[in-house]
Amino acid sequence: MNKTVSSLQRGFTLVELLIVVIILALLAAIVVPQFATTTDDAREAALDSNLANIRSAIDLYYQQHNHYPSSVISSGGTCGGTAGTGTAATPTVSFLDQLAYYTNAAGQSCTQKDDGLGNANAFPFGPYLKKRSLPANPITSDDHLQIVSDGSLVATPDATGDGWKFDNASGKFFANDGTNDANGIPYSER
Repeated sequence: MNKTVSSLQRGFTLVELLIVVIILALLAAIVVPQFATTTDDAREAALDSNLANIRSAIDLYYQQHNHYPSSVISSGGTCGGTAGTGTAATPTVSFLDQLAYYTNAAGQSCTQKDDGLGNANAFPFGPYLKKRSLPANPITSDDHLQIVSDGSLVATPDATGDGWKFDNASGKFFANDGTNDANGIPYSER
């Protein structure tokens, strides 16, 4: 009877435990890098989605105004709500005003369609974006926007490599990042 009780109390040997630990370590070594790749893929998909949405808004604005956002100032005009505040010295403010508020043909912006003087449709265009802020670039985690007027269709990120870059002469909007994706393509060329 003692023989049966002692065989029931027997546990794992050290060799068996080591084999289990080694198998778990091998599985972890195979699975963990897959999660890192999935995270990079998710960031790249988010970047592509953000670029497509913002570029669509810019294209629609151009079709209705015949100029790109921030190429003219967003302030001015009589507004029944809060008027845009973008000036020549603050093109980023004009860009955000013109895409997130209602605008008139001249590019002046307002938070309401009326002018406060009885004209209910003084600002008939837009808004093109739901929020007045840009999403953060998923690669750099930065929402900074740099606006230039180069007129070039070639994406040239600057040394800071932060957020977004927009050329209001050509309409080119891209990730301001000179690094490459897994396929060797610069994020600025997506």
